[in-house]
Amino acid sequence: MRVLMKVQVPTEAGNAAIKDGSLPQIVGKALDALKAEAAYFTSEEGMRTALIFFDMADSSEIPPAAEPFFMGLGAKITFAPVMNADEMRAGVGKAMEAI
Repeated sequence: MRVLMKVQVPTEAGNAAIKDGSLPQIVGKALDALKAEAAYFTSEEGMRTALIFFDMADSSEIPPAAEPFFMGLGAKITFAPVMNADEMRAGVGKAMEAI
């Protein structure tokens, strides 16, 4: 299943990770391990925020996906299932059949 993992890094932890050079290493290694389909970076609620899209075959993949950000950056993390346009069309079609 395709999921969105939102990673929010508290300002102080992010500043420290930039100063010591660990932020790009933590993020880069995590993106490689996740085989991320896409990753976007922004700010939200005053924190550095990453929106990472990847395929999760099983919920047991949550800890290895999240822990590098928890341990290395003190991040706040949320997961949400997401669809691309083709999956949305197929899902709406199934929903219409069920009505």
